[in-house]
Amino acid sequence: MNALVLPGVYAPQDDTALLAEALRAEPMPPGARVLDVGTGSGALALEAARLGAEVTAVDLSWRAVWTARLNAWLNRLPVRIRRGNLFGPVRGRAYDVIVANPPYVPAPDAGPEPRGRSRAWDAGHDGRLVLDRLCRDAPGLLRPGGVLLLVHSALSGPDRTLELLRAAGLKAAAVNRRWIRFGPVLRSRAGWLRERGLLAPAEESEELVVIRAERPC
Repeated sequence: MNALVLPGVYAPQDDTALLAEALRAEPMPPGARVLDVGTGSGALALEAARLGAEVTAVDLSWRAVWTARLNAWLNRLPVRIRRGNLFGPVRGRAYDVIVANPPYVPAPDAGPEPRGRSRAWDAGHDGRLVLDRLCRDAPGLLRPGGVLLLVHSALSGPDRTLELLRAAGLKAAAVNRRWIRFGPVLRSRAGWLRERGLLAPAEESEELVVIRAERPC
């Protein structure tokens, strides 16, 4: 999954690739409306556009917005890219598929909102600063039969994600999992995660989980 990445923008990694696999597995009739929330470099938005979807991408970071626009231009793919906080720029619209690879890493000494580059991965003390908002707001933007595809770490409570999405009336399940070695961020805070009981003493990898939630027709 090649994409140009400007400094300060989240580069596509294992979580992006895992979510792209789930996206490719979804039936995607031409003209299906797809929303990529927190698009970063635009990699998932471009993947959806290649599948024939009508794609909108949103990110809070201006650097990410310009990176995604540049990648769409370089790949000659039509993607609408908007700057805004989660669903703010698309209120009142409905989608066949929503994809999200949000910040999900638990962070020590977390303030009310992460700042700078860490905004791409830090997500509060429990890793759910953005996840809970996605679970609350995404169901209202799905068309009947629409699907939310969401990836995050098992450290951030996938059972809680499933619980919230089911409570919102969606049919939700974990559809893909993959273990990966710690990257620099998790290596730097492994001691803190072990103190909290989220990691075993010798554990040096995390499990990524893709959750699929469908709005009944």
